[in-house]
Amino acid sequence: MRTVLVVGIGAGDPDQLTIQAVKALGRADVFFVLDKGPAKDDLVRLRREILDRHVGDGGYRIVEARDPRRDRNPADAAAYAAAVDDWHDRRAELYERMILDELPEEGCGAFLVWGDPSLYDSTLRIVERVAARGRVTFDYEVIPGITSVQALAASHRLVLNRIGGPVEITTGRRLAEGFPPGVDDVVVMLDADTTFRTLDDPDLDIYWGAYLGTPDEMLMHGRVADVGSSIARTRADARRRKGWIMDIYLLRRRPPATGSAADRRRPSAATTGADIVESSARLE
Repeated sequence: MRTVLVVGIGAGDPDQLTIQAVKALGRADVFFVLDKGPAKDDLVRLRREILDRHVGDGGYRIVEARDPRRDRNPADAAAYAAAVDDWHDRRAELYERMILDELPEEGCGAFLVWGDPSLYDSTLRIVERVAARGRVTFDYEVIPGITSVQALAASHRLVLNRIGGPVEITTGRRLAEGFPPGVDDVVVMLDADTTFRTLDDPDLDIYWGAYLGTPDEMLMHGRVADVGSSIARTRADARRRKGWIMDIYLLRRRPPATGSAADRRRPSAATTGADIVESSARLE
């Protein structure tokens, strides 16, 4: 029977792969990669760098296919859900063809997933959809990876949760409906609109990161009211320069002054404006 591996490869640094993931790469006869167009050639190149490091320079086979387009600006939540469902259907057809055409009956193929397959990634849902169609029989395994959430926390030297407190992970689309109630620490992914700028809360800090785990990694942090505009400009400039961007941020509400010393951690007064771009020189 065919075997399909869904392998989490971390946020971009080849050193972020787990030993389990490296062993999985060694089992694969072919690697399936979706081409997202010339603007995102870097993403294919980074996958090749990972394979060169852990499988052997040129000692592997990659099958590329063009990722289907989808509506990025649906009118409302219902239109968004319909657009994503249609996109998943067309991706399932593509995955099915690649597995049938490129993977022999007893072969092992792998999809390389940024971060971890369990967090804001569609690969597992699509693999399950392919299996449900019943046109190709295969078993599949999931190998976890380091998420961008973990990479962000490590780069900023953060503990994500307060003592005994919850952390919520959400999207920019949901943040636009308001800061989630009942939590003080919110990780936001998939926010193309820098929605944090719409939040009117003087006690919110932001810890932002882009291209985490790559040579172009960028980090900024400070009070949202002080640095939000700088982050938005930096993000827009980087996206224009590279043609794409992957970023993530933590919003943290400042505790009352009576909190513990650990909870009172705040960025220094100097961590504002242009001074907070910690790695901008790498983009020059």
